[in-house]
Amino acid sequence: MRVVKGTIAVAVSLAVVFIVTAALWLVKIAALGPHHLVFFYLLPTTFVAVLFGSLPAMVCAVAATLCAAFFLYDPIYSFHVASTLELGELACFTGLALIGAKCTADLLRPAKFSQQNPATGE
Repeated sequence: MRVVKGTIAVAVSLAVVFIVTAALWLVKIAALGPHHLVFFYLLPTTFVAVLFGSLPAMVCAVAATLCAAFFLYDPIYSFHVASTLELGELACFTGLALIGAKCTADLLRPAKFSQQNPATGE
């Protein structure tokens, strides 16, 4: 049962990334929005961390990085990022998303209170 829950969490996180990628790709093609579209993945990554925990959120962050490199950065439909500035932006996003996913999941995890005395170890 635990494997099924983990598989569902990863599948949902990948589905979220693909839906956001489709919306951002349409914005990029229409040239309607800002140029730094990769940071719009942070909110869905946070939602995945809140709902499912840090591991699916980290999968979401890595998938978002790959999708952004492939669909949102020039040359489009290639993992090669032409601009060094955009490559740095992608690296900053990846670090921020991974740290945010872990911190969000850890902050929302219920604290485990034990009856053990930390001074005596009993």
